[in-house]
Amino acid sequence: MSITPAELAQYVDHTLLAPTAVAADVEALAAEAVSLGTYSICISPSMLPVTVGLGEVKVATVCGFPSGKHTATTKATEAVEAVAHGADEVDMVIDLGLVKAGLFDQTRTEILAVRNAVPSPLVLKVIIESAALTDDEIVAACRAAEAAGADFVKTSTGFHPAGGASVHAVALMAATVGGRLGVKASGGIRDWDTAVAMINAGATRLGLSGTATVLAGGRSSGY
Repeated sequence: MSITPAELAQYVDHTLLAPTAVAADVEALAAEAVSLGTYSICISPSMLPVTVGLGEVKVATVCGFPSGKHTATTKATEAVEAVAHGADEVDMVIDLGLVKAGLFDQTRTEILAVRNAVPSPLVLKVIIESAALTDDEIVAACRAAEAAGADFVKTSTGFHPAGGASVHAVALMAATVGGRLGVKASGGIRDWDTAVAMINAGATRLGLSGTATVLAGGRSSGY
């Protein structure tokens, strides 16, 4: 597909999840998001609420991050607090051990607990850490997310040693949810060509920390 940098920016959750982030970093992220025209900013829950102007830019945060090895109650509690502090979207990490053990009903149950804490029209994204899963496990995790009422499935936290997003995983996730859910590609997307490849594979949202660099790559390529 042909896409301009301004159009691609509207796919982007402009992300800052560094453990060392301080309030000034969030303020700078917000200002850059407005300047670049991204869809949202994605920040750690401890950095909420955002107290600077964002215009039309949404606020996303995370729960159960980055390991997913939290109880469903803990994840739901995090999500309730995040919503109370102004989050429009919550990206939750599933317990990968449940998926690896084939306990997909339990995966669905924990996602549902967070879905109940993030009621529509607020947006729930489910991080499945696709690089750590087999294809069959990716499909099963996506099906559990859909059954629990999630709005998106998301490839990665960007913190797992197995890696981040891949075109293969995005395409498989997109085929599994069939347009009924969005697909967010996140983790390791650092240039224009990779970002466009993810969209071509079926991503409907991108998690980027180096958004300005990615968009500059599109402009320098004549898009």
